[in-house]
Amino acid sequence: MEATASPNEVNRFGLDEGDVLITKDSEDWQDIAVPAVVDKTAEDFVCGYHLGLIRPGKFTDPEFIFRAMQSLSVNRQLQTSATGVTRYGVPHGAVGGTLIPLPPLSEQRAIAAFLDRETGKIDRLVGRKCLLIERLDEYRQALITRTVTRGLPPDAAHAAGLNPSPHLKPSGVEWLGEVPAHWEAKRLKRSVVRSDVKVESEDAGRMPYVGLENVTSWTGALPPDNQKTPESLSNAFTSGDVCFGKLRPYLAKAFCANFDGLCSTEFLILRSFGYQRQYLLYALLTSGFVSLVDSSTFGARMPRASWGFVGELVLPLPSLEEQRAIAAFLDRKIERVDALRSRVEVAIERLEEYRSALITAAVTGKIDVRGGATYRPRLSELARD
Repeated sequence: MEATASPNEVNRFGLDEGDVLITKDSEDWQDIAVPAVVDKTAEDFVCGYHLGLIRPGKFTDPEFIFRAMQSLSVNRQLQTSATGVTRYGVPHGAVGGTLIPLPPLSEQRAIAAFLDRETGKIDRLVGRKCLLIERLDEYRQALITRTVTRGLPPDAAHAAGLNPSPHLKPSGVEWLGEVPAHWEAKRLKRSVVRSDVKVESEDAGRMPYVGLENVTSWTGALPPDNQKTPESLSNAFTSGDVCFGKLRPYLAKAFCANFDGLCSTEFLILRSFGYQRQYLLYALLTSGFVSLVDSSTFGARMPRASWGFVGELVLPLPSLEEQRAIAAFLDRKIERVDALRSRVEVAIERLEEYRSALITAAVTGKIDVRGGATYRPRLSELARD
């Protein structure tokens, strides 16, 4: 990033090739002592205030120091030395006092080369799995949008006793395009009412509380324990309400309530008298609807949407029978997609744990890479997971 620095600061904090940087303060202690190694520099390239600078000596290899800082045996020393309550920082003396394993220079280079090779394999595999998650998310949203705006696929419609090939008509709404001819298209505020019952935290008692961060997927999944501490001012919802996040980037955070509770004031609480509630949830999560709401957000620090805008948006309105059939179809399909996504996430987590353990084992000498010896971790087993 571009910043201003005096000549003295440039001289003091200038970076050389081979320097190792670590994060020295953060709001999360797990982000303490995250390392990076400098492989290119310039005359005006300086170290930021929130970073610590480690300059390896002539008997230390920069890539090995970088890997040592990644190892649990070293990294945990720095994390546990961090002080603070709402923001954590590593004292200067704690960095210098950190103990690191230091084999001969030739072994340092061999370890660094080994880890570059082996972690590269793991990183490529993680990258492919992350790409799969992106594709699953795209498929899930496309499935919701297509089904909510066009109806069930022919086979599913036939199984539900519905017309598998309905005629289409222009909806009159650009993002909706054509909809089945027997459907209506109505402004949201004509079929739902917004609940806006504010509750002070001291009056909340032990009611379950849901914040934006507690909604674990944009299809409304909640963590097993949503007994959180409410904010000073919260909204009350009742079982059957649909809660839709109005704060960017949480617009696609929504859930159907099956209990009475409290939620963040950044949710719109909607009570429907024209929609089956699960169908309404899916309608609110269609790509076109979310995009329009996103484009309407205002405010520099915490952009949010207003009910005045959201309530004017038009949604498709099939019969209640068809809404129930669409919601049941999407529930089944998305449950499978989410189950596959969860398996991929678990595989990524295991790969990252394995990567961390591999770095620690190599840096501390538990893997012998001297004399060109090679070690091949069984990545195929992890890939099957």
